[in-house]
Amino acid sequence: MSNPMEIIDLAMQKAAVLTEALPYIQDFSGSTVLVKVGGSVMENEANLASLLADIAFMDAVGMRVVLVHGGGKAISRALKESGIEPKFVEGLRVTDEPTMEIVRRTLNNVVNADIVRRLQSLKANARPLHGNWMFTAEKITTPDRGYVGDPVAVDTRAVLEMLDAGIVPVITPLGTGRDGHLYNINADSAAAALAKALKVRKFAVVSDVPGLLRDPADPKTLIPTLHLADVAGLKRDGVISGGMLPKIEGCEDAIRAGVRKVHLVDGRMPHSLLLEIFTREGVGTEITDEQER
Repeated sequence: MSNPMEIIDLAMQKAAVLTEALPYIQDFSGSTVLVKVGGSVMENEANLASLLADIAFMDAVGMRVVLVHGGGKAISRALKESGIEPKFVEGLRVTDEPTMEIVRRTLNNVVNADIVRRLQSLKANARPLHGNWMFTAEKITTPDRGYVGDPVAVDTRAVLEMLDAGIVPVITPLGTGRDGHLYNINADSAAAALAKALKVRKFAVVSDVPGLLRDPADPKTLIPTLHLADVAGLKRDGVISGGMLPKIEGCEDAIRAGVRKVHLVDGRMPHSLLLEIFTREGVGTEITDEQER
């Protein structure tokens, strides 16, 4: 771009964006925000790079950011490389003893380590925190999927110590049962449990969908704001169903436990996290309590 006026126009556009973001930056500085990212988003290099840049930005402007990640596709690849065919029952991975060891190794030593390294390269003070040290898990027995559990208690001390020290905790969805065994926890469930325990100001669920759609085949039917009072009716109408059902139910639980707002964010859109938090329009679906209407 060699035209001086074009250069000035572009600079003015950037300045306008920063000016619009300033009140949000001031408002959220010092606030705790939990971001959950699914394995599908992490499989795309451009999507992951954009998301991690957003998190580094949020850290740089004084937000206390916690990141919980999945890693389903990476785990499935590791299982197949070990000669184990991945199995799922009602959307959750069947996890026997050999599978559990691969899940642990892949989440902690591969996926988590890569995210931490990349955030550090962006100057964010990120550190790993393996979930088995903080989540107490209870085995899911109906149906029995092996070592798969629900988070029934969360020890937040390590997370809070890290946040107070200016560190971005990067957390794996693993838990330890009262029997002392390691359990595989659904990342959405782990993130929702932690959001409730921390009573975060915002809880952002980043996945590969635009948000909640009235018609899953039509992105133009996005519901930008969902009030809890409307959830039951949308369930009856079939709008909230399938894989969206546990996501919305986890969001409901988090809000009722004190989380102020939950956001379903499309991780395929560049810088969607910043757009959702730092602009008036936002993107995705914001879920909030009916009384804020």
